[in-house]
Amino acid sequence: MKPFTYERVVDAREAGAAVLRANAKFISGGTNLLDLMKLEIEQPAHLVDISQLPLNRLEDLPSGGLRIEAQARNSDVAADPRVRVRYRAVSEALLAGASGQLRNKASIGGNIVQRTRCPYFYDTASVCNKRTPDDGCAALSGISVGPWLH
Repeated sequence: MKPFTYERVVDAREAGAAVLRANAKFISGGTNLLDLMKLEIEQPAHLVDISQLPLNRLEDLPSGGLRIEAQARNSDVAADPRVRVRYRAVSEALLAGASGQLRNKASIGGNIVQRTRCPYFYDTASVCNKRTPDDGCAALSGISVGPWLH
């Protein structure tokens, strides 16, 4: 892992200013970004920790929908009675997608912005257009991992 600086912010204005630094990235739960940093796929010079921003509520909307803020932890969303009843597939997907430890750290916003889960992306010996544009895609001629790919 390459050296980096770290800064924790407590409000949105401070976060916006901090991420303007060269090669800065936001971090909250970090369950995806830290893995990518260990593999040196991501190499931010500065991390801006937004985990303390007050953006973790689930709110009923007048239309009958549900607003889920970006910092809401996956475990909290999966366990919320409104999600379990009205959006059962979301709850089940969150429960099936990671261990309890990861769900307790990972956020809904982090899930939305996480990088690809393709194994060739994580294999730095393989070519990957997502890591290096115009490098090629090892998945096109790679080994199939399931019957649906044959």
